[in-house]
Amino acid sequence: MPDNGALDLQPFREVWCVDFEFVAGDGERPRPVCMVARELRTQRLERWWRGDLDAAAAPPYPTADPTVLFVAYYASAELGCHLALNWPMPHLILDLFVEFRAITNGLPTVAGNGLLGAMAAFNVTGGDALEKNTMRSLVMSGGPWSCEEQVQILDYCQSDVDALARLLPAMLPKIDLPRALLRGRSMVATARMEWAGVPIDVETLRRMQAAWPSIKNQLIADVDQDYGIYEGTTFKYDRFAAYLARSGIPWPYTANGRLDLRDDTFRQQARGHPQIAPLHNLRHALGQMRLAELAVGSDGRNRTLLSPFRARTGRNQPSNSRFIFGPSTWLRCLIRPPPGYGLAYIDYSSQEIGIAAALSRDENLMDAYISGDPYLAFAKLAKLAPPEATKASHGNIRDICKAVVLGVNYGMGDATLANQLGIPPFEAKRLLETHRKTFPVFWRWSDGAVTQAMLHGRISTVFGWPIHVGANANPRALMNFPMQANGAEILRLACCLMTEAGIEVCAPVHDAVLIIAPLPDLNARVSQAQECMAEAGRIVLDGFELRTDAEIIRHPNRYADKRGIEMWDRVMGLLDQFEAERETVTHV
Repeated sequence: MPDNGALDLQPFREVWCVDFEFVAGDGERPRPVCMVARELRTQRLERWWRGDLDAAAAPPYPTADPTVLFVAYYASAELGCHLALNWPMPHLILDLFVEFRAITNGLPTVAGNGLLGAMAAFNVTGGDALEKNTMRSLVMSGGPWSCEEQVQILDYCQSDVDALARLLPAMLPKIDLPRALLRGRSMVATARMEWAGVPIDVETLRRMQAAWPSIKNQLIADVDQDYGIYEGTTFKYDRFAAYLARSGIPWPYTANGRLDLRDDTFRQQARGHPQIAPLHNLRHALGQMRLAELAVGSDGRNRTLLSPFRARTGRNQPSNSRFIFGPSTWLRCLIRPPPGYGLAYIDYSSQEIGIAAALSRDENLMDAYISGDPYLAFAKLAKLAPPEATKASHGNIRDICKAVVLGVNYGMGDATLANQLGIPPFEAKRLLETHRKTFPVFWRWSDGAVTQAMLHGRISTVFGWPIHVGANANPRALMNFPMQANGAEILRLACCLMTEAGIEVCAPVHDAVLIIAPLPDLNARVSQAQECMAEAGRIVLDGFELRTDAEIIRHPNRYADKRGIEMWDRVMGLLDQFEAERETVTHV
């Protein structure tokens, strides 16, 4: 029995460590197998097999009592089991996975971020990786399990609970408890979003999966006719270099002097040179699209771990191949509400600019954001466009200013900006200097934040999500951290407010959410969700409000990202052609 004499959680009358074992197929909701819970003050132990779980209307620990603390490791899994059992959610949650990420964010971890890794980092004994993998395989086999195996599984589940009980007092001195409970609250929202999932047009997906090997070559030929770069299915470096030269498109190089062909570089270049966007979509599709890996359950919903707090900024980091918002943008056209329902994709408008304005308290930048078009506002403030300029009359200047304003948040230098805009480096340097002169308060705040982080070895968000800064830290990444990480805080809080209000959130997507509702309720739910998102921004940014935009999709329409529509239409045309030819051959 674990010794918890060092446990100091005075506000709490009861402290429960809880772990579930469950089965979940690809894209499916969890099916609980067993649960073990231990109350640390009295050492009361509860071991429930699935029959006990199914028969219970509530767990053995209180859920509504504000003096009871629920402790888990990666709590969204346990909370997903609560949803499967129709149990109420715990009132206060401490997730030791999330807090281990906070304590070590930016630092190397010897044994990873799992329970065993946290135990190793805090010199807590117990746990065997081989045994853990063996027992996990036994659970995931789905049964049926013999009586002996049931005891083994319960013992394994209890071993994780007892490990939690030993880990908690070791970690407690490094945990910022009030903020930790807010992060624990967000794991409830995560569980609800993973439970909901994203509705998929399964019929079209199955058609694409069956035909993809056959239409892939034709897709390459169809797109590449405008470029002449591919040889069969191979992207040829020399041909691409020749295309860039004859098209007059500047391109970044790697440190060894070769063209930088990373996907992020292609994406960035496609913004400044739209003519290469189809080529980028093709490369991305061929490199990352593994249709068989997209996790779609028997109810037609795409579900996968949202992996909260995995990114250094605290953002989610779900699998690119299993999550519908991970692969190429054109594949998102598979998202489609079922009959009688509608979807809404609601995103923060220019979120990072609004965050930068609010945190720096730069009045010029705040006014630029409030204007509704911060890029055109910058052009006017910098005297690059007249006061009466509009997006229609000065679109080119606005696009240039947009590249500057967005690039500044990522610490973009003059060489990168010059490449993106296709302008001389001296002109790019002049534009960046103009931004500094236009928003001096922002720049003093940003430079000060980076300097402070380098001096103190740490930088954190308004709600305390930290990153530890070493001597070799990238100043550009540090410059962007306040915008990205506080953006993550805002979206997490917004998801809490929405799910607690009964809004069905299908997924968070960087600075946006996808929600679903019955058609008669859709407009009201969208308005409610937008107010939740605005409230989250006001809370984090001390009253400053971020705008949101909503795109509504009603059945039978499908979601469509404008960046991927052209490629989707190409694929659908080739798919129809392939199926028609196959039908003809079958009849012959």
